[in-house]
Amino acid sequence: MSFTVAIDGPAAAGKGTIARAVAAEFGFAHLDTGLLYRAVGRRMLAGEDPVTAAQALRADDLGDPDALRTPEIARAASQVAVIPEVRAAMTDFQRAFAYRAGGAVLDGRDIGTVICPEAQVKLFVTASAEVRAERRLSELLAAGHETDYATVLADVKARDARDAGRATSPMVAAEDALTLDTTELSIPAAVARAFAEVAAKRG
Repeated sequence: MSFTVAIDGPAAAGKGTIARAVAAEFGFAHLDTGLLYRAVGRRMLAGEDPVTAAQALRADDLGDPDALRTPEIARAASQVAVIPEVRAAMTDFQRAFAYRAGGAVLDGRDIGTVICPEAQVKLFVTASAEVRAERRLSELLAAGHETDYATVLADVKARDARDAGRATSPMVAAEDALTLDTTELSIPAAVARAFAEVAAKRG
């Protein structure tokens, strides 16, 4: 029997951390759908047509997540994500994962609104752009990337504008989603609220 948890929100809000914790707690499979777009973005940077790359994407392309987390690939991912044909190619991949037996957690931008509108649990994880930029800067510096707060904040705001403003599948909270704002709410507290929501819906 399938049970789907859809977690949406902007970059560096904490949705990936919450998604991984929920998956581990309840024994669900987890898919970071942003990696799909990063994988397509990487192939575009290598010279491939993004639509062709999206249609040819395989699970093996996600085999090294850390290699997909560079600032350059993040920008490319946001650029390819506004292409309707790319999003259409990703939809079937994500839905097949979402309805697998044993339960699944998917985190992204449009899971609860477009990919899995009938998901049993929907969460929208957000935080201020400034707080998210601080978190992202720490991650990038720890990974050895050279950047600064102003650059990262500008990138965060630009990605937010693209994600929320695109014509196809814009990033918005589903009407029936539980919003977790981690600007002030700690990640452990947000995880606890997510656990409670899933437990309540599973019955």
